[in-house]
Amino acid sequence: MPKTRSLVLLTVLAGATAFQRTEAAANVVVWDAGARFADTIDAENRAGWKAVPTELFAFEADPPKAASDPGYYGREYSFKGDAVVENRSLAAVFWSAKGRVVIYSKADDAPSGSGGVSPQSTGLGAKILEFFPLQTKTPSGKISRCEILRNARDEVMLEVSFSAKGSADVSAVFSFGKNEIVEIKPAEKMKGISLITPIEYGVVPGFIGDDLIFDPAEYASADTLSIPAENLFVGLLKGEDNELVMSWPKGKQQLKLRLANHPQGKRVIESIDFDNDGQGFYLAALSAPGVWHREELKPNYLEKDVALTWKRPFAAKWKTQLSEGEVRTTFTFRESKGQVWRGVPGSYNYPVWFDGDNAVYHLSKKVPPKGESLIYFLEGQDTPLSVSTPVDIMKATLGRQMCDPILDVAGRKLRTHHRRGGDGVHRACTCGCTEAIQAVFEAGQEVAKKDDIKEALSDMTYFVQCHVERIEEYRRFAGDMIQFLRAKGTAAPELKPFLESLEQIVQQIPQEYSVQKENMKSQEHASELTRQTMALTGSKSTNNLTAYMELLKAWRAMGGAQDYLVAQCHTITRNLFQEAGYGCVSDPNAVLVAQAIRARCRQVLRNPDGYEIWADY
Repeated sequence: MPKTRSLVLLTVLAGATAFQRTEAAANVVVWDAGARFADTIDAENRAGWKAVPTELFAFEADPPKAASDPGYYGREYSFKGDAVVENRSLAAVFWSAKGRVVIYSKADDAPSGSGGVSPQSTGLGAKILEFFPLQTKTPSGKISRCEILRNARDEVMLEVSFSAKGSADVSAVFSFGKNEIVEIKPAEKMKGISLITPIEYGVVPGFIGDDLIFDPAEYASADTLSIPAENLFVGLLKGEDNELVMSWPKGKQQLKLRLANHPQGKRVIESIDFDNDGQGFYLAALSAPGVWHREELKPNYLEKDVALTWKRPFAAKWKTQLSEGEVRTTFTFRESKGQVWRGVPGSYNYPVWFDGDNAVYHLSKKVPPKGESLIYFLEGQDTPLSVSTPVDIMKATLGRQMCDPILDVAGRKLRTHHRRGGDGVHRACTCGCTEAIQAVFEAGQEVAKKDDIKEALSDMTYFVQCHVERIEEYRRFAGDMIQFLRAKGTAAPELKPFLESLEQIVQQIPQEYSVQKENMKSQEHASELTRQTMALTGSKSTNNLTAYMELLKAWRAMGGAQDYLVAQCHTITRNLFQEAGYGCVSDPNAVLVAQAIRARCRQVLRNPDGYEIWADY
């Protein structure tokens, strides 16, 4: 080779090498592995990997000249090996020999603050899932083509074609950005996809009402669970350090969990089958040591503080579900120990809180140590900017306009029973108001503070009216729900056992009302108690306090019955909300009915009273 040509070639090679170093420091890199992976993916040896430049002019002898000549435009890149897309959070391997896309989480792989892909990094992180179309779920499935649609250092899009003997080719577009989110847009012919992923528990979030938590151990004889998920699903992956977040837009999508026996005998969720309804969807892996935790609730946890070995890896709205009154109830971890009062169980120690970063439990007869407790998070709460939550993922993928009715922040706010807001009696209830009035009588000031007593009585009457209206709301809900269930049972007789079991739950609302009706009295009764109380303020007497204390008992008896019933209606409705979701899993036809039932429950559970449950539970 003449000396001049040698110098030119060395210059071009040096330029290409420098170009690849620049690409390797980009936010998103497309690699050509140089060879097809066979039976395993060898990510440790990257000697043959080449970064695909954003502009293919870099491969020409004179890149600047080529960039100025339209004759070079439109050149497509042809992969010599398998394609790999990598950013600081994930890596995706397009495994052509197996017809699968394998996604890894490498959130902790990049140095803190590096902001890009390190060319020195080895390994791909923790394997999260394997993707393939349901049509090519055969040993002969292959990836026949990978075409780069966009390679812009901040965004990469690949169109990938899948083929298998006996089925038509199908394709999908995979999009990657600077974060952990992968967007997948199946072409029209791809009717469903499968995700092989080691899920120990599946979570269907319910931002009004409690989440559904699917434990495969509870379905010993089932191979498939049809899940009433709506737009968001969270899989808690084996090892407690990773979770999979899946979101999708509105449509007729269907999600199924496929169960299998682990070699050690434990039931697991081995894969997700997803009918995408011709629409795209999103996947994201969230990784951190202890990003979720399972705690067995042992009998010796009863009536004492138990500090767990698990510590929260970062601040967030951590929560768990425990049994309260035989109904699964969500408890958000508080920042300190304390008590809580509920309309049905009464007062008890709030069962979960943090001591620093250590989780602490205090279980009791009212919230007993029963089964197991999963600790996980969906939303942020003083969460570091570097940490994404499942809700962050949902907002980023579906947009705020669609997410707002799902999250329903307005519906999670407690309704008020304070007639005068913060200016009246702060404990605006029959107990609080009667206590405030009692203090006036005990001080012998009932005549001088007649107007104050009148205002407190008005506050109490308003509180009673609010309770009665809320109870009537639940009664109307129960009546409408019973008619709905019976109509659905007539239209679909095969669903009758499922629907009749739910009707038995709903019937508890009118039954509880019948029991408490006499104790709750009437508005006329409240008006008479008000008249008698005000009559005692007409003149001072040594008998006034004794007479008032008898009225106090009557006020509290009426209010206590109402407190109990409104809380019981709430608990029954939450139980219905849960059982509709759990009871439909064996029949895909029952899922749509379950979703309609849950939607009705969600509507009546909006804006609960403080005597039903605490705010934003």
